[in-house]
Amino acid sequence: MSGENQRVDAPRTPDAPPPAAGPPAAGPPPAAPPAAAPAAAPGRLRRLAAPVLVLAGAVSAFAYVGAVDPNEPGHYPVCPLFRLTGVLCPGCGGLRSAHAFAHGDLVTALGANAVAVAGYAVFAGFMALWLVRAARGRPVPKPAPTPAQWWALGAAVLVFSVVRNLSFGSALAP
Repeated sequence: MSGENQRVDAPRTPDAPPPAAGPPAAGPPPAAPPAAAPAAAPGRLRRLAAPVLVLAGAVSAFAYVGAVDPNEPGHYPVCPLFRLTGVLCPGCGGLRSAHAFAHGDLVTALGANAVAVAGYAVFAGFMALWLVRAARGRPVPKPAPTPAQWWALGAAVLVFSVVRNLSFGSALAP
């Protein structure tokens, strides 16, 4: 054997792949794939499709409620709980709140349903996070509230519902 064809094998670990057989390929390295810019646009559009569609649905709903006034009778159904019992549920005043919010009247929106306005803020924050992370190609972390957090949210909504139905909490009633 000549010195050119002799090969010294390095010790292998059990997980290492076997060495490539034959001499290394001579010549230029393989050509890189074509520029990725045209292929990146469809990927970005696909990532943004879901958050943009959800946002478009929410904007459409607010535009409809902003155009069709819930303060005028006959446009929307009456809350069944309120109709049957006279008790305001946590959602009562939500459409009036959305109407005021769509017209930029935050004080009236808060007066109609403060919980709904808090929901709008949470939704807006989540949508901003989702859009930014989708544009950057990063996943949106799934919210995973603990049971204690769910109970706290439920208790807060229950307290809101009870207080708005009492005489001293009439400021929270729509």
